[in-house]
Amino acid sequence: MNEFLATPSNMKKMVLRGIRTTLLKLGSATKVELSQSLEISFPTISKFLTEMEKEGEVLLVGLDHSSGGRRAKRYSYNPEHMLGLVIFLEGTETNYIIFNCIGEVKEQGKAPSALIDNSLHFLTMTIEKIITKYPKISSMSIGVPAAVDNGKIFYIPGYEQFQNMNLKEYYEEHFSIPVIVENDMNAAVLGFHNNRGIKDKQSLVYLYSGQNGPGAGIMVNRDVVRGSTFFSGEVSFVPQYDERNFGQALGNKRGLKNLLISEDYEIDAISRLVASFVAIINPHIIIFCKDEVENVILDKIRIASSNYIPSEHLPVLTTSDWKQDYLFGLQSLCLKLMID
Repeated sequence: MNEFLATPSNMKKMVLRGIRTTLLKLGSATKVELSQSLEISFPTISKFLTEMEKEGEVLLVGLDHSSGGRRAKRYSYNPEHMLGLVIFLEGTETNYIIFNCIGEVKEQGKAPSALIDNSLHFLTMTIEKIITKYPKISSMSIGVPAAVDNGKIFYIPGYEQFQNMNLKEYYEEHFSIPVIVENDMNAAVLGFHNNRGIKDKQSLVYLYSGQNGPGAGIMVNRDVVRGSTFFSGEVSFVPQYDERNFGQALGNKRGLKNLLISEDYEIDAISRLVASFVAIINPHIIIFCKDEVENVILDKIRIASSNYIPSEHLPVLTTSDWKQDYLFGLQSLCLKLMID
């Protein structure tokens, strides 16, 4: 980071983000180490650390051994200074977690589904109760089974009361904290990537039928693919047979939970979709929800896919815990909001 490239208006934000990120990554650091790592002058680092220590954001954790001069103070970030709230909405329930700056979960729970009846009012009351209990919550991420454009829901089949609702704008104004709203599959593929520690630029596709119909999260070169109109991943519309798209071929599963894929027609439809992804983006890995696809079915999908695409081009087919990946992805997004 070069302080001379920053304008006065964003300098403070840049320095704070840099100090927070570095302390959370390293665990602790001295002023000299922060100055060298961030390429920011020692006086600037000292000024910001003094202010952050007064606010309780950083903690003095000790003094380094002396090499002849004054012993350097060592600082760490206070993980309890800010908390994040993650919420994801499904047809049967609303799930939430509260966590601190190093990802430790303070509370995890469920509430009745906010996608039903007077949903926005109920969701708002649920969030109000949580923030009242945890006033240090400083950012929030919301996952939805919908296509989202910068916080505005524009395609959410089955829950039309949320159509064209800008949850980001509404809750940022209501609670005065930064909010991010993300499609469920985009969050899941991000969570899988981060949780598995995939470091190279692998392309991933995450497929899930779920409670709200099939969807996909796509990642290419570490970037989640959202598309020109944020409609990427709506695989229900992919044409497959003469008069049926993928959603119609797979059948309507909305409202059904943990329904294992087992029928030949399901395997064929999924195999055709796998072949389509291979032909278009040639991904390294395609991930399925472990609650939907058992290993024996995974083998059948692999064999059936080779009927439509040369087998040497097939990606690794694997399963994962979709809910865990989803939560981890939303947590990653929420943590970035906190750090910024």
